[in-house]
This record gives sequence, C-alpha cells and structure tokens, in this order.
Amino acid sequence: MKVAIVGASGAVGQEFLRVLAERNFPIDDLVLFGSERSAGRKYVFKGKEYEVKLLQHNDDFKGVDIAFTSAGAGTSKEFAADITKYGAVMIDNSSAFRMDDDVPLVVPECNAEDALNRPRGIIANPNCTTIMMVVVLKPLEQLSHIRRIHIASYQSASGAGAAAMEELQQQYKEIIDGKPVTVEKFPHQLAYNVIPQIDVFQPNGYTKEEMKMFNETRKIMHSDVKCSAMCVRVSSLRAHSESVWIETERPISVEEAQKAIAAAPGVTLEDDPANLVYPMPLDTAGKDDVYVGRVRKDLADENGLTFWLSGDQIRKGAALNAVQIAEYLIKVGNVK
Repeated sequence: MKVAIVGASGAVGQEFLRVLAERNFPIDDLVLFGSERSAGRKYVFKGKEYEVKLLQHNDDFKGVDIAFTSAGAGTSKEFAADITKYGAVMIDNSSAFRMDDDVPLVVPECNAEDALNRPRGIIANPNCTTIMMVVVLKPLEQLSHIRRIHIASYQSASGAGAAAMEELQQQYKEIIDGKPVTVEKFPHQLAYNVIPQIDVFQPNGYTKEEMKMFNETRKIMHSDVKCSAMCVRVSSLRAHSESVWIETERPISVEEAQKAIAAAPGVTLEDDPANLVYPMPLDTAGKDDVYVGRVRKDLADENGLTFWLSGDQIRKGAALNAVQIAEYLIKVGNVK
C-alpha cells in the first residue's frame, strides 16, 4: 500500500500523519508532497524520517494507491489529473469537487457506499461543519425524515489553518502586552471577539460556508432537507461547536433521540445538564467522536428537536473522515 499526502506541512496534513499512525493504517510506502515553501522539510512517521517533495506535473504518483490531498481547491484542481492518472484514489479535503455530480461526497457513517462510484477517481471530503452535523443527523433521520435544519456554528480558529491558530494566540499576547494587534488571517480581530462571517458573502446574503452546509447536507444524505445556517468564528483555538434545530415529519421524543444518538457510530452522547455535563471545545479537541448534549424539544415547533454538538474540526472534520473513507475502501477491497 503506497500512500501520498499532498499538503503535508499544513494543519490537516500534520493531522493525517497522526491519525494514520494512531489507527495503524496499512502503509508500506509513504510519500509527502508540498509547495516550494514546504518542500525539503522532514517529518517523522512511525520512527522513520520522510522529506517533503515538491508537488509537480510529472509521474510522481505512479504506483500510489491512495492520495490524501489538503492543499486548497486551486491545487486540487490543478493536480487532480496528475494524481489520478495511474489509478490512485484521490481523497480530497478541499471544496474543489464537492458538488460535482461525478464525484462522491462521503461521510462513512452516513453514505460510505457512495465512495465506490467514483468515475474520476476522486472522492470529496465534505466541509467540516457539515461532517460533524450529518453524523448526528443520520440516526435521527432513521427515526423520522428531517424536513428542515436551522444551525448556528461556533467555529474555532483551527478552521482557518495552523497560521490562524498562531495568530489568535499572538493577538491575546499582544493585547496583554499593550501592543498593536495583528490582523491578517481573519476579517477582524478574533481575540475577545466573535465574527459572523466565514468565507465570502454570496448574492443571497449567506456566506459560502453557509451555502456549503445547505448543498452538501442534501448530497450526503440523499435528501430534500433544507438547511439554513449562520456560521460564526469564535475565539476558541480548536474544535467547532454547533447549535442545531431540526424539524421532522413526526415528533421525536427526547428519549428516542438520545437513545439513537448514543447508539450511533462516531457519536458520543454527553447530556447531563443537571450536573453541568455537555460538550465543549476545550474537551472535544483531539478526540475522534462528535459529542452531543442539551437534547431537548423545540419550544417553537411541535415537530422540532434541538441539540448542541462539539467536535474536533481537524480530526473528524477533516483528516479522520478522509482516513475512514480509505479504511472503508480497503475493507471492501475497492483499492487498485
């Protein structure tokens, strides 16, 4: 099994290395790729040192079985043909191909089988906020069809990458030291603040991130569900959270929902408000599961249910989900 990681030096690329090692993914040969800025850097994987190669238009992907790519949509589009040319499965973490009809958009707990039909050799990893939400929605959809979703996200600095995490930490230090605050990775200062904008605004007033949640949820769940999102950047360092309101065809009781959530793969129910137990990004950072709490009836909708979730955006929201897709392909014998 020959595995490639494109964008190895980024936050998600580094998480790929950790997740692959932790899960003892079957790798016989590993190749790391990066930009001119990161080419030549060295990383240790399972006790062996690997040097990042410059990503180029050549035959470097000959013999590669699975390529995990996380270097941005532009890079994915530019190099997709080179990566898949000799039969490698490209599991792409960018937004480049997510809504293409001939590219499956996969969250293994929800629609693993979609990964088997990939005419272009590409499988898309969904947006992080969508991944974490649909993992929880899947068991509820099996109880009663979900017609509408309203969601407010509370997205940490990690969603904007490693440099953004560093900038948030730097901002707090600059404020404490009485120095001018550096603002480069976000539209405004994030420290001591929340920013009601993630990605660029669209003509309908929603941001690209918010529209991803609408479109990607429908594609993953093969559903006509309508999702209205408000995505907000908050000053936590790592792990995203979401407040979710759903309307189902028939009313679902809190007990039914809790039981279904607790039994679902990739989800942990952490719901004991009487003892102040509910998920928080401080606790969910570095963990694989999506954690769910505060499950209750929606007071504004007879068929409504609302809950809170929190999960590590770099893990389940990115690297872990991609690795789980690859594990599924290996399990069913669907890798060349």
